[in-house]
Amino acid sequence: MSLWQRPLKRLQAMPPAGYAYAEYRTYRFRLNSLKGFLSLFLVGTVLSLALAACSGGTGSNSSTEPSNANASPVAATKDNVELTLVSFAVTKAAHEAIIPKFVEQWKKDHNQTVVFKQSYGGSGSQTRAVIDGLEADVVHLALSGDTSKIEKAGLIQPGWEKEVPNNGIVSKTVAALVTRSGNPKGIKTWEDLAKSGVKLITADPKTSGIARWNFLALWNSVIKTGGNEAKATEFVTNVYNNVPILTKDAREATDTFVKQGQGDALINYENEIILAQQKGQKIDYVVPDVNISIDNPIAVVDKNVDKHGTREVAEGFVKYLYTPEAQQEFVKFGFRPVDETLAQTKEVTDKFHKVKTLGTVADFGGWEAIDKKFFADGGLFDKIQAQKKR
Repeated sequence: MSLWQRPLKRLQAMPPAGYAYAEYRTYRFRLNSLKGFLSLFLVGTVLSLALAACSGGTGSNSSTEPSNANASPVAATKDNVELTLVSFAVTKAAHEAIIPKFVEQWKKDHNQTVVFKQSYGGSGSQTRAVIDGLEADVVHLALSGDTSKIEKAGLIQPGWEKEVPNNGIVSKTVAALVTRSGNPKGIKTWEDLAKSGVKLITADPKTSGIARWNFLALWNSVIKTGGNEAKATEFVTNVYNNVPILTKDAREATDTFVKQGQGDALINYENEIILAQQKGQKIDYVVPDVNISIDNPIAVVDKNVDKHGTREVAEGFVKYLYTPEAQQEFVKFGFRPVDETLAQTKEVTDKFHKVKTLGTVADFGGWEAIDKKFFADGGLFDKIQAQKKR
C-alpha cells in the first residue's frame, strides 16, 4: 500500500464536493440523518450557500466529485486527460464558468479532451487533504501560506510563485463588513467594531484561512493609519472582546450570523457578498477605505502532475487563468482582477468600491512571519484570547 493511500484508506471514497476533508469524519453519521441535513441546507441563504459551495456541476467535461481516494487518477492519453483541481470554497462559481472555456480552447489547440475533477472546501482543510494524499494536479488556495505548507511537504517545488505572473496570485478580493438590515449599530469602519455593545461574528484564525485575513485586516487598519504595534494590539484585543463565539470556519460564521441571527456584524470576502447580491440576496455591507488585499495563489502540484503525466495541461490551465478572458470571469463573480489593465476598465471601476489605503501580506513580512507572530501557539492571538474579558 502506498504512503498516500494509508491515511485515506479508511475513507473508502472522497466526500461529495463542497465538504472540507476534515469534515468527512462526520459524513457517515450525516447520511443517517439525511432528511435533517437537507432541510438545513435548503433553509440557508444564498450567501451561506456560496460559502458552503455545495451546488451544481459543470457538465460532461467536469465533475464536482473529487477523485476516488483508493485509486490514482486515470493516466493521461493522447486523446483524453483528467485534471484534479483542489480549491477553496468561494472560487467554485468562478471556476465552473472558466473551466468549460478552457476545455474548449484546449481541445481546439491540442485535440485533447480534458475532464476535470474538482474539490472545494476550507483552504486549511484542502491543504491538509492534499498533504495527506488527495492527488491534486492544481491547487488554488486562500493564502500563500497554505501553498507553502504543500511545498514543505515535498509536493510542490520551491519557486512555484515565480513560474507564473503576479507571484502566483491569480485572484484577489478585499474584506467587507456585513451588517444587519439598515445597519442599526451604524457600523461603517473597522474602529466601530471595537465599540461597546457591538457584537462581531468571525471564525477562529487558528483554524480558518479567512479568519486570518480578518485578523490581518484589523491589524492593518491601525498600522496603515499611523498607529504603532501597541495601538494595534489594543485595538484587536478590544475587537475580539466583542466576539461572542469563534466559529471553526467561514461557513459556520456565516450560518451563525445569517441563520442563527447572532451578532451585529460579520467580516466576509467582498466577492462572496457581490455573488450573493447577483443571486437576489439583499445584503447591507460596507467596504472600509483602509483594507487588506486578500490574495489567492495558484500552483501546479509537481509531484502529482509528474506521476499522472498531466504537467502540460496543468500548466496550460494555470496559464489560462491569467488570460483576460478568465480574469473577466473572476470579475463577474466578484473577484478583483490581478490584470492591472483590466482593473482600470469602467466595468471594474464601476463594480468595486475604491479602497484608499490597501495593505498587503508583504507589508508584514509574508505569511511565515505573520503566522509565527500572530497565530502560532503562544502567539499574539493566543495571548489576546487568554486575557479576553469574561
